[in-house]
Amino acid sequence: MMFDLARRLREQGVLGINRRNAEYTLLHNPRNRYPLVDDKLLTKALAAEAGIAVPELYGAVEIQRQVRDLPQMLSGRRDFVLKPARGTQGDGILVITNSARDRYRAADGAILSHDELAFHVANMLSGVYSIGGHPDKVLIEYRVNFDPVFEAITYRGVPDVRIIVFLGVPVMAMVRLPTRRSGGRANLHQGAIGAGVNMATGHTLSAVMGMAIVDEHPDTGNPVAGVEIPHWPSLLEISARCYDLTGLGYLGIDLVLDRNKGPLVLELNARPGLAIQIANRAGLQPRLRAVEEKRDSLHTLGDRVAFACQSFPAAS
Repeated sequence: MMFDLARRLREQGVLGINRRNAEYTLLHNPRNRYPLVDDKLLTKALAAEAGIAVPELYGAVEIQRQVRDLPQMLSGRRDFVLKPARGTQGDGILVITNSARDRYRAADGAILSHDELAFHVANMLSGVYSIGGHPDKVLIEYRVNFDPVFEAITYRGVPDVRIIVFLGVPVMAMVRLPTRRSGGRANLHQGAIGAGVNMATGHTLSAVMGMAIVDEHPDTGNPVAGVEIPHWPSLLEISARCYDLTGLGYLGIDLVLDRNKGPLVLELNARPGLAIQIANRAGLQPRLRAVEEKRDSLHTLGDRVAFACQSFPAAS
């Protein structure tokens, strides 16, 4: 039965992790380019240099003795985000929605003292959340105020848009929506849901939660399909530019939509997950092959974005 399932998945063009690694990330992602996306400080600087908008960086904690300077670094900031520079899957990120004196309210409603906040920062520096457990740096940055279009289908946290780009062509996308189970985080492995996206129109499709297809947000009860994502053409263009920016051929781009600042790039991922296929009810492989067949005729950024819209409108 397991072999039959594997065969059916292959026939439907579903990309598995071994094939993703062997045929896409290993072949198209030069190892010397990984630091550009694995270190969020480098990513932020690279994007800013290219004129791609990112959340404002308020400061960075790079060594343990700087933890004592947190009160000065956070002075005047009522809300902010703390994140490990080399963290993965959203682990370690702490979103503070309000603060007063030495008390901080996190996005999940928890109240932290200054000592608890400092302890969390010290853990991030020690590498608790970093790739490979190596010592890390901590970013202090602007807290995104998400576009109100998502208010009916999210719980507390900030939704984001994940777009997979292959050889500069956006091939598949989903909106990741925080839930109570995910603690307000937009990470699927922590319990968020992912809604597929029609690449031509930017409208959401049905969603995945775990391995199950869902039509409604589990906390709000509102349908997730049919929501038009604002600034969709800009999101496609920004994601396609990230290929030129990094030199990585197979890439995941995570973007947010701020109600005042518009599209912002959160981070880039050289090893994006594969659950996006379940959210879209479509396999990645037919789309990747289509790009390989047409890549020589896609000369400009506009060509690549137009090809994505024409070729991958919805499930295929």
